[in-house]
Amino acid sequence: MDYAKMRAIAEELGAYAEQLEGSWSVEIGPSGPILAMMYPSKRHEGTVRRIRNQLNEQLPGTHPGYTCENGPEIEHPSIGRMRRPDAVVIPESALDEEGLAVDATQVIAAVEIVSPSNPENDYGAKLSEYPAMGIDHYMIVDPRTGTIEVHTEPCGNRYQRKEPYIFGDQVALGPWTVDTSAFRRYAKPGQAAG
Repeated sequence: MDYAKMRAIAEELGAYAEQLEGSWSVEIGPSGPILAMMYPSKRHEGTVRRIRNQLNEQLPGTHPGYTCENGPEIEHPSIGRMRRPDAVVIPESALDEEGLAVDATQVIAAVEIVSPSNPENDYGAKLSEYPAMGIDHYMIVDPRTGTIEVHTEPCGNRYQRKEPYIFGDQVALGPWTVDTSAFRRYAKPGQAAG
């Protein structure tokens, strides 16, 4: 199926999702359009907020006119993908454009907070799709394990470089630094969150 057809189906799914209760996300992955209910935990959202706030403090000094936001979909029609990262660094002007998705070629960094229910999405499909989209920096934060990976140097459908970190580290993400000392792990199954 060509991307235009998949995009039309994704838009129909998005319109349908607006009528449903709860929070829904539409993406275009390897198997085509996907409608999924989102279950972001408080710790997931807190981590996204901390990263976004830190990057937005640093962006005026490194990339004036750019912002780190959560929510906008990014798309790359030539590879047939549309994704919704937990946070992206994009030109602020992209948020004023018509349409639903930001052109992935405008994205200089993507951040994903691993979900307990679907970790293979961030470590598998997106780890090959984001470099194929030309995204220079991809940070995977995993509250299940307290680990972080920063992937750089995209080449085809893979990154050539990976830097591992743990919660508490000062993480180098391109020209920015993310202080992870306030990041919290998910509670283990059967354990109350602390």
